[in-house]
Amino acid sequence: MTPPPRPGSPNFHGKWKLNTSENFDPFLKDCEIGILKRKAVQVLPSEHHIEQEGEKLKVHVCSPGRTGKTQEYQVGETFSETEINGENSEVQTAWEGETKIKELHRTESMEYELVRELKDDETMVLHLESKNGTKAKRIYKKVVE
Repeated sequence: MTPPPRPGSPNFHGKWKLNTSENFDPFLKDCEIGILKRKAVQVLPSEHHIEQEGEKLKVHVCSPGRTGKTQEYQVGETFSETEINGENSEVQTAWEGETKIKELHRTESMEYELVRELKDDETMVLHLESKNGTKAKRIYKKVVE
């Protein structure tokens, strides 16, 4: 098991499978994601495969039939990625408290905040909030291998 990045910090290392979503469609709609992509994202199962070494994270987001995407970053730094709408974004990262990592995603047409929280050893919650204040949650359970 990979040690936590700093004393008291969460260890996100592992394979996480989406269990439930709350208010995800209104969040995507508020981010101006079209109905076809919104429906596809909600139907397909989602997994996050996370490798964590110290402050460095590698997050591979995948679902059957899709290529997925990989984020690699050091908490406290900025990285670039392609969003669901196809635009490139700059993502600022930071620790928030002792159990959360905050990501601020900005493109030309949208902005949202994602907070990755480790609720317990078996539950990870993604808290999402659009620039207009629409909130959603994606709750993941750890896959025991």
